[in-house]
Amino acid sequence: MKRTHLPLNALRVYDAAARHLSFTRAADELAVTPAAVGQQIRALEDHLGTVLFRRTSKGLELTEEGDAGLDALREGFLKFEESVAAMQAGQASDSYTIAAPREFYAQWLAPRLAEFASSSPDLRFTFVADENADFTEANLDCAIRLVDGPGDLEGVELAPASRMTVARAAAHGGAPDRWIDWGVPLPDGAEAHIAVSNAGQALSSALAGLGRAVLPELLVRDALDDGRLDALEGPAAGRRAYWLVAPTPQWRTRKVRSLVDFLSA
Repeated sequence: MKRTHLPLNALRVYDAAARHLSFTRAADELAVTPAAVGQQIRALEDHLGTVLFRRTSKGLELTEEGDAGLDALREGFLKFEESVAAMQAGQASDSYTIAAPREFYAQWLAPRLAEFASSSPDLRFTFVADENADFTEANLDCAIRLVDGPGDLEGVELAPASRMTVARAAAHGGAPDRWIDWGVPLPDGAEAHIAVSNAGQALSSALAGLGRAVLPELLVRDALDDGRLDALEGPAAGRRAYWLVAPTPQWRTRKVRSLVDFLSA
C-alpha cells in the first residue's frame, strides 16, 4: 500500500503551536523564528485545506478542525519516539556478533575481549568463525579480517602489517629446520615441508614444533612474549594486516565504536 506523504516538520510545528497557543513560544521551543512557525502553519493549512488557528482578542485559538486531530497526532509522535528508541536500543545493546579467524580469536582477541568485558558483566558475545561471512546473513556487528585494506567497508588496522619468522621456543624443545607453507612467500631457497591451509594451522604447527613459519606479527606476539615461540627473523614489512571492519551503519553505532576504540588503543 502506498503511504500518503506527510509534512512531518509542519505537523511538529503545529503540535508546538497548539500546546502553547502562541507562535512566539512555539518558535522558542523549536529554535526558529515566529515567522517560520507562521509559514509552516500556513503551508500545513494549504496542504490540508482547512484552517487550524484563528486569532481573537484573547490571543490564538484552535479551530474545531485543528483541535480534532491533535490527540491522534500526539499519539503518532509517541509512536515515532518509541520506534526511534527501539532502533537505538540495538545500537546501545550489550550483545556483539563478531566474525574472526579461529586462530586470531584464540591467540589475540579472546584475552582482550575478556578485559573489555571485565567492567561490564552483562556483555554477551557471539562469534562466527568465517571472517568473510556476509554481514546481513550472519547479522554481524563487525569482523576481523587478514587483508590488505578495508575495501568498501569502514575499518581500522589493529596493528601495522608486519610478519615474523618463528619456531617453537628452544626452551620447549625447539623445532627442526623445516618450513611450514600456508600461502605466503617463503625466504629465497626455502623449501616447504609442511603445507597447511591458513595462518591458524601454520601457527599450530609451529607451536607443536613441526617447523618454522612466516606469520603476522600480531598473531604471534603473545606467544613470543610468553616464551612459547622464538623469533628467528623480523619483524619485516608485510602486505596484509588484521583489520577490524564493518559496513557504515554498524560502524557508526555506539557499541561498535566502543569496541573499536578499545581494541585499537
